[in-house]
Amino acid sequence: MKKEGQKPSEKILNLWVQPKAAHNEVVGFQGEFLRIRVTAPPARGQANRLCCQVLAETLGIAPSRIEIISGHSSRKKRVRVQDGGAVAWDRLHGIAKCVEQKS
Repeated sequence: MKKEGQKPSEKILNLWVQPKAAHNEVVGFQGEFLRIRVTAPPARGQANRLCCQVLAETLGIAPSRIEIISGHSSRKKRVRVQDGGAVAWDRLHGIAKCVEQKS
């Protein structure tokens, strides 16, 4: 049970989003950016919504736990991930290791 006034754990991630891709996927880390490809166009926030959904599915959390805090109209975005937990971060690190091995 959470105590009143206690904030959930959160992390800030730098994303590089590629809209209008062939399919949705989290590619992995490239430098300080987590690269994500989404099929949605960048118009009317469609790519932003799908980006949050794809990231949430990858982390195994609800899309409502992800908030874009800057870069709404840019490919480079900063997102706040609330209460991802150790399992979620292990998944991201696993993706990064797979990408490094393929390179």
